[in-house]
Order: sequence, then C-alpha cells, then structure tokens
Amino acid sequence: MGKESSNSNPVPMLQWLNRMVSEPYYLFHFLTFFSYFVIRSSATQVLAPHLTHHLLRRELQTLLVFALLAFIKVAKEETWEAFIADALFLAKICLFLVAFTMDRRLAIWYILVFLVMHMLTQQPPFQGLGSSNKLTPLQLESLLTDGTTTRLWLVEFRASYSPACIRSSRQFPELSITYSSKNLSFGTVDLGLFPNAAERFGISLSGSMGQLPTYILFENAAEVARFPELDFEATYFNPKITKGLLSRHFELDRHLLEYISGSVTSSIGFKRKSKCFGKRIQFFVEEMMSS
Repeated sequence: MGKESSNSNPVPMLQWLNRMVSEPYYLFHFLTFFSYFVIRSSATQVLAPHLTHHLLRRELQTLLVFALLAFIKVAKEETWEAFIADALFLAKICLFLVAFTMDRRLAIWYILVFLVMHMLTQQPPFQGLGSSNKLTPLQLESLLTDGTTTRLWLVEFRASYSPACIRSSRQFPELSITYSSKNLSFGTVDLGLFPNAAERFGISLSGSMGQLPTYILFENAAEVARFPELDFEATYFNPKITKGLLSRHFELDRHLLEYISGSVTSSIGFKRKSKCFGKRIQFFVEEMMSS
C-alpha cells in the first residue's frame, strides 16, 4: 500500500487530521479509544498493586499483538480505507480484552458503545474521482446510446452504505487515471441514490449477495463483461477487489495497447500523407517555374 511522507508533502496529513475532527466515524472512534487512557489513569489509584502489574502486562501483550497484525494488514491491503477498517476492528478487540482484564462491566460498556457507533456512524469512502465521471442512470443511458462518446465505458455501480464499496472506493479512480483514453471512459453510478437502476442492470442491493460493487464494461452500448458475474454466489472467501483483478478481468492493458497502437498507426499514416502531399506541391511549383 502506497504511503506518502509527511515531511515531503504535509497536505495529506492535514487532510487526515481534518477528517478525524469533521467525520463522526473517526471522531467517535478517537474519543472512545482516548477514554480508556482516562479510565486507566483513574483506575491506577484504586487497583491493588498486583492487579495493576497484571493489567500492565496484559496491555503490553495486547499492544504487541495489535502492532504485529497491523503490520501484516498494511502490507496486504491495497487501499488506506481497507487498512483503516481492519485496524479499527482489531483495535476494538484489543480494547475489549484489556477492558475485560480491568473490569467486566467496563468491557460490556465498550461493547454497547461500539454497537451505537456502528448504528450511527459510517466510514467515509474515498472522495476522489480520478478520471472517472459521476453519472446518474439517465446520463449513463444517454452516453451509451449517444454514439459520440468513447467506444468503451467501464462503469462502477456502488452504494455508499456498503462496506465492500467503501473498502474498494480508491481502486476505480486510480484505474481510471491509468487506463482512460479516447476509446475507454470510466463512470460511477451510486445505487444508494438511484436504487431503481439496480434492477435495470441486474444488480442485487443485498450485501449478502456479494454484488456490491459491480463493474460492467459496455462496448457500443452493449454489455460485454461484468464483475462479479450474474451467476456469482457470495461466500465468506470472496475474491478481494484489487486494481490487478479488475485490470485482468476487463483486459484493460489490451485496450490501452490497442489505443496506443492505433494512435501510432494514425500518426504514421498522417505523416506519410503529408509527405506525399508535400512532394506533389513541390512538383507543381517546379512545373510552374519551368513553364
């Protein structure tokens, strides 16, 4: 997963700090984890020395396990959104374990807090669009049938409430930056805003079906490929959506090479025609001068 140095470019760090304060999802998690340190400092004064020592040992063990698992996650995950979701889930488990060591009632209290946060807040998706276009179903239909736009359209159908869509929300914009061309355009349709479009394109909005997000490649207004397939059956070990997976499934490298080779061929043909035209003009000028 790509990382940017905060020394060379402080803007991303400032953006994350701003989101931590402005987004309820991040703010509530921060306050919940911070509350443990407040409770911990107060509990030190009332706990017996041997209990304090046992709690400290359990905290160190939990911290080491969390650091190890977080290191594995940061190496495996391709997007920050997926890593943050997994890291916060692991942090909740660790917080429950150390709270249970301190007091079972405190652990139950944290479970209730986590449930309330789950119901009231949602992790924000990646906000960038890259080279893709945010479309309504009517705009998509118009673009596909217009005939004046690109020959190919790769469209992501997603819903802002879907955890799978949030985890993979960075993949599609980055793909669009790499593969957009005059032959291939990228677009996104939010099925949370336009649920009726789901039936039109054969997409189930149920998270248990594993069809969110769905990617469909259109060629001259006709569907030629999609991921996941229509007969896809969701399982616990669904394939993780990555840029490499989408690139291979829709053969984006081949489409890009076809566009580049076509452009080179057109450029060579134009140069040859220009050269022939120049020779004809030169011959005509010579004939005029000789006469």
